[in-house]
Amino acid sequence: MSFRPQYDLIEELRWRGLLHDSMPGIDKKLRSEQISGYIGFDPTASSLHIGNLVPIILLMHLQRSGHRPIALVGGATGMVGDPSGKSEERKLLDEGTIRYNVECQRKQLEKFLEFEGPCAAQVVNNYDWFKDFSFLGFIRDVGKHISVNYMMAKDSVRNRLETNGMSFTEFTYQLVQGYDFYHLYTHHGCKLQMGGSDQWGNITTGTELIRRMAGGEGWAITAPLVTRKDGSKFGKSEGGNVWLDPIRTSPYAFYQFWLNQSDEDAARFIRIYTFLDRQRIEALEAEHAEAPHLRILQKELAAEVTKLVHGAEELEAAIGAAAILFGNSDAAQLAGIHPDTLLAALEGVPAFDISKDRLVSGINILDFLAAETSVFPSKGEARKMISAGGFSLNKEKISSENRAVTAHDLLHGRFMLAQKGKKQYFLIRVV
Repeated sequence: MSFRPQYDLIEELRWRGLLHDSMPGIDKKLRSEQISGYIGFDPTASSLHIGNLVPIILLMHLQRSGHRPIALVGGATGMVGDPSGKSEERKLLDEGTIRYNVECQRKQLEKFLEFEGPCAAQVVNNYDWFKDFSFLGFIRDVGKHISVNYMMAKDSVRNRLETNGMSFTEFTYQLVQGYDFYHLYTHHGCKLQMGGSDQWGNITTGTELIRRMAGGEGWAITAPLVTRKDGSKFGKSEGGNVWLDPIRTSPYAFYQFWLNQSDEDAARFIRIYTFLDRQRIEALEAEHAEAPHLRILQKELAAEVTKLVHGAEELEAAIGAAAILFGNSDAAQLAGIHPDTLLAALEGVPAFDISKDRLVSGINILDFLAAETSVFPSKGEARKMISAGGFSLNKEKISSENRAVTAHDLLHGRFMLAQKGKKQYFLIRVV
């Protein structure tokens, strides 16, 4: 039976801005036969982050076009550390931490791929084939096939030698990753490796090992490293990495990160990070051009990526939280927001701590706002705002300066939300 791909993978990656380089002939290969392709993920943390989303999406495109994806978690390579794109050597993690990170990342990767059917995915760990490989065995059976001159010519090596130098440990990384490709080629029929453009040297070392050790042919596809319009590296917020783990980066904060992209970046990112088709994206671009202030591209981008990573339910919660907090809503709607989502939405607003014991007998609202906290600089200003109808506690308009604040005002028994005017929020937490 002849193979027919669901769509032309190379062309799809090209128009989306996901193709940096590929080996000649891979487009014909992908059109003529079903192949397995892999991408490796380094277990440097217990969660993947949005810098890992492009390789994940590459694997998803590979599967959706009719091929078989393999996600490799580097239980072995994680002990070495990839020097590609790094100006300094990474701090090496202990084996227990690496094992924990590998298992966490494995569970995350399994959310994005299908593991049944003719294009069934696999998740593998390279520690499984390296754990019994002796050092002497490796340098004898693998190292002899690649010359030092060949390894020195790689950008990842040459750039480091010109700056901070490189340890022998890092120098061997490309051989270890190259052997991964060879192993997957011989044991899983894997003929393709994909990755970021900084991985080209490591990938081609693998294709060279396949040629020399197995007399076979391996293929390579790389995607560009994603940057913002100003050239800065994309993938971090002011607080650091934007993680895929909802404990590290809440779905609300995740949604807001994408919502806050510039017009130029949103136009590129919606092609890279979503699976909307060309017709839909071009229609969104046209709508956005007519009314940029509505931020149509940003809203669609944020919705699609949040749904991809966290699911439709968390997306609805993130959108709902923003609408309740910053729109017209009441106390009942505010109380219905999950506390973690609410706290994430309020991250960065001024916050005050108060003892729960102080709330047992109740505190006069003026004392609460100007003495127990600093929501207002004085009781006089608090009194003036309350009498003008401009102050709310937990979305409830406060109309009397004799109102007492008690433990019953706590949302989820943990905090309160004070609001001055339309846009000034304050978080009061109990300790």
